[in-house]
Amino acid sequence: MTSDRERLIELINEFGSRFGHALSDMVPPAAQVHLLNAQRELITALMLIYENRVGAAPLARRSKRARPRRRTTPRDRKIPIE
Repeated sequence: MTSDRERLIELINEFGSRFGHALSDMVPPAAQVHLLNAQRELITALMLIYENRVGAAPLARRSKRARPRRRTTPRDRKIPIE
């Protein structure tokens, strides 16, 4: 998991670097600062989403997922149609 995370971080950093160099000539300096802050927030959000998806669920969430099965009542059974 750690090597996947490191590769993902490297990929995102490389993408950000290339994107920044491509836009540096066309975007004013004040807008560049704003875009860098937005990029940082986006990377943080993506990493949190990734860690949430890959990481194990907390014990409190596991207990909610394991619901007991409902008993079937005569009302729940299928009615044969002739």
